[in-house]
Amino acid sequence: MTTRPGIGELGRDTASGRIGVVMGEIDGRVQIRPMRGGIEWDAMPDKVVPLSAREELSARLAVKNNNSRVGL
Repeated sequence: MTTRPGIGELGRDTASGRIGVVMGEIDGRVQIRPMRGGIEWDAMPDKVVPLSAREELSARLAVKNNNSRVGL
């Protein structure tokens, strides 16, 4: 059984394929915020899984690369 990521950790919503930071849970749904910031979306708890080490590194590197391109 896979454990759901905790608050502040990265997770993937397998229903949408999106990756973001787990912000909490409200009304039985997990709230996830995009890594680059923005509006949270709701995901079903059984559809939120932790990232592998390789997936997390890739996601964090993509954000860093984007920030470099836009001068952040």
